[in-house]
Amino acid sequence: MKVIHHSVETLRSAMVSNRRDLAKRYNEYTKEERRLLEEGLHPEKSGSLFQPIMVHSDSDWIPAHPEEPQDFEGFYRDPHRKIPSANQSTIYIQTIGSFGEAGTLTEQYVEWLREYCQAFFYGLAVRLLPAVTVAQTGCSFRINSNSHNLQILTGDLLRFLENRKPKDAFCIVGITMIDLYPKDSWNFVFGQASLNMGMGVFSFARYDDSFYTRNYAGRLKRQRELKPGDYGVFDGYYTPPITSTLLLRSCKVMTHEIGHMFGIKHCQWLSCVMQGSNHLEESDRRPLDFCPICLRKLHASIGFKIADRYQALLNWLEEEPACQSTRHFPKPTEAFQTSKLWLCRCQEILGKK
Repeated sequence: MKVIHHSVETLRSAMVSNRRDLAKRYNEYTKEERRLLEEGLHPEKSGSLFQPIMVHSDSDWIPAHPEEPQDFEGFYRDPHRKIPSANQSTIYIQTIGSFGEAGTLTEQYVEWLREYCQAFFYGLAVRLLPAVTVAQTGCSFRINSNSHNLQILTGDLLRFLENRKPKDAFCIVGITMIDLYPKDSWNFVFGQASLNMGMGVFSFARYDDSFYTRNYAGRLKRQRELKPGDYGVFDGYYTPPITSTLLLRSCKVMTHEIGHMFGIKHCQWLSCVMQGSNHLEESDRRPLDFCPICLRKLHASIGFKIADRYQALLNWLEEEPACQSTRHFPKPTEAFQTSKLWLCRCQEILGKK
């Protein structure tokens, strides 16, 4: 296991910048906000809010995919990054295929994701588009020759989303419980995006705890020849049970991928939701929220009070049962308890607790 170390000076430069105008902007944060952000300058200090990145093996993202680190200045001067505008300030979520048996829990799960994204990208509206079946997308599909589960083609889904994208969209993201593949030669892909077009699609299929087991229920029991357009194969196809762990993983991957839509690249500074991940164990290691450097990138794109954003996330976690009286199922937030405690500590530093 390897710990990625950065000096205080390197982290400060990555967050504040040596450019006078960007340093001046940094100084517009309140004293409490700067105190919070500067917790990230000392990640190895006992009790620090922000931790260093731990590389567990050569199969982890950073050793497998060498990338140039993106500091705040590099992000800010990127001419291709997308910035929400008055006319394009809505994040749209498009569900593709079944998310379980039609009913209250399935509808709640998708609404929980929407509410979480709205708190995470505080200041922007997040809306759900009417659900579509796999057949409605017209996408190609196959049975994976190794894992024997159904997969749908990402390129076709992105073309569908392009035609579906509303005019006021900052971005549109497709989500599905069906596994994905980008081309015939690939085994699978967690997701794919067209950042310039503000579009992405990703799957939660492999976030099911049983996916990599021999008993995975999405594995087709017998050999079957698929014909183009035979979308009946998706009728009644397995979807993962909605658990607290699945909800946490879904929130994490959604916010990571939408973060890319803002031009935020994979984080290599501190433990952060924007770290890349090659496998489920590495994804589970990532925290739910941004490090200070990536938080500043989002803040520069949207503009919000940091404490208000953290409070919105806490409100999502702490929703009282009385607020759920019309709902059949309580929100399963047991897996979010570490994040809840972390948010409370942030609010203490910001003087809000």
